[in-house]
Amino acid sequence: IFRLKPLPVLLKKSFFLVILLLFVVHTAGIILRWYIAGRAPWSNGYESVVYVAWAAMLAGFLFGRKYPMVIGTAAFLAGISLFVAHLSWMNPEITPLVPVLKSYWLTIHVSIITASYGFIGLSAFLGILVLILIVLRKNHNERKVNLFIEQLTTINEMSATVGLYFLTIGTFLGGIWANESWGRYWGWDPKETWSLITIIIYSFIVHMRLIPSLKGIYNYNLASILGLGSVIMTYFGVNYYLSGLHS
Repeated sequence: IFRLKPLPVLLKKSFFLVILLLFVVHTAGIILRWYIAGRAPWSNGYESVVYVAWAAMLAGFLFGRKYPMVIGTAAFLAGISLFVAHLSWMNPEITPLVPVLKSYWLTIHVSIITASYGFIGLSAFLGILVLILIVLRKNHNERKVNLFIEQLTTINEMSATVGLYFLTIGTFLGGIWANESWGRYWGWDPKETWSLITIIIYSFIVHMRLIPSLKGIYNYNLASILGLGSVIMTYFGVNYYLSGLHS
């Protein structure tokens, strides 16, 4: 970008094929674990983080068909997520499900709402990349870098919007599951509350472009980074630090 010289085509394709191959291996691993466990493999911390990494990489392939930087960013995020999944406090053991999770809603609700974290995570990492490009932008390469910034910001908005849709649909489906399991649709459980907070925050972020005093590339990308904090709180904070039905 900054030298204004494209990568060799062979190198670019080689990197793409390596990432694609690893994504296929990742997918096969999830399918194999599903087969061995006899249930959807996203019922505990280890499994869900592995699934978030998969969803982030899927988002990268969906939005990065014409933009290799998006695929590279998604691969970086997926790598970090898999690193977290394999830390010592994450237990990879396949264990029996607790009674409340023995439901077809585990496959539907958890897959949708957890996939949203992958799309939102990609949005945040693209925001970080855009801010780095803004900082390193110089007069002699401003036109080229601005083109990258605009493209990445557009993809950032698309990824955040898809993530918001998934998060909202997943939360509504979670309410239906809660009614079947606990006899109420909504009970202000910490997980439910923080899911609602995250929906409100990302609804605001994706509509910032409609507010004249807040719209702009820098403001949006900064907000997309800060918004990830609510997802981390919803995902890790509630599960490990707050007491509730989802802990």
